[in-house]
Amino acid sequence: MSGPDISAVQVRELRERTGAGMMDCRKALLATGGDVPAAIEKLRMDGQAKAVKKAGRAAADGTVTVAENATAMALVELNCETDFVSRGADFQAFAAAVANAALQHRPADAARLAACTVDGQTVEDRRKAMVAKVGENITLRRFEVVDRAGAAMAHYIHAGNRIGVVVALDKGDAELGRDIAMHVAASRPQFLRPDDIPEPVRESERRVLMAQAADSGKPPEIVAKMVEGRLRKFLGEVSLLGQPFVKDPDQTVEKVLQTRGGSVARFVRFEVGEGIEK
Repeated sequence: MSGPDISAVQVRELRERTGAGMMDCRKALLATGGDVPAAIEKLRMDGQAKAVKKAGRAAADGTVTVAENATAMALVELNCETDFVSRGADFQAFAAAVANAALQHRPADAARLAACTVDGQTVEDRRKAMVAKVGENITLRRFEVVDRAGAAMAHYIHAGNRIGVVVALDKGDAELGRDIAMHVAASRPQFLRPDDIPEPVRESERRVLMAQAADSGKPPEIVAKMVEGRLRKFLGEVSLLGQPFVKDPDQTVEKVLQTRGGSVARFVRFEVGEGIEK
């Protein structure tokens, strides 16, 4: 017994409504006797299965994107497996929708963001549909919502949407905020100021420096001074205010802020895939 006669029009309609591949659409229509609504349901069910199968694959590529309103900005990292998918219009649109959902709903974590609704679907359902469509694992890795402080906010997206920064200023204008955001993108500070660096981080670095200086042959009191000097340098290197400003390395960021009458309340920096083992 031959199967139902599936027309190219039906395949095209199903493809436009689901985003699934042409062969997947034809198979779903054959399996459901040409019933388009039933084929949509089948593709969704198959998509959920595909999403489960692909969930274990490393998603270390992707994009960062920003959504903003008058009072806050949301920075989101959405991951996939390849640069090809990350640059696709559908993936970028999904990332933008997720960022808007984060800004609107302000959930406590990524799991709660996945349950938020976007255009009548939960973020998680849209993620699974994207997995079925592109054939790659897709993960919503992290997000931050940064509230406006006393003055301007700014963001900066760099390197093909692979690095994203949001900065909130206590004092200063949008131009200063963008300069600071560009600096954060380039220089990767881990903390705002040296005083923000936790004591365990300081002690760990001090131990490393002591071990490095132990073979210098110098008296203990000289070694101690060497270590403290190198520790101060380290604290400056990993804190925003202590770093040389990228647009004028003769000045620290702190000095630039003072000169331009600004101060930073908070910054967030995401880089796609950082810390993910490929």
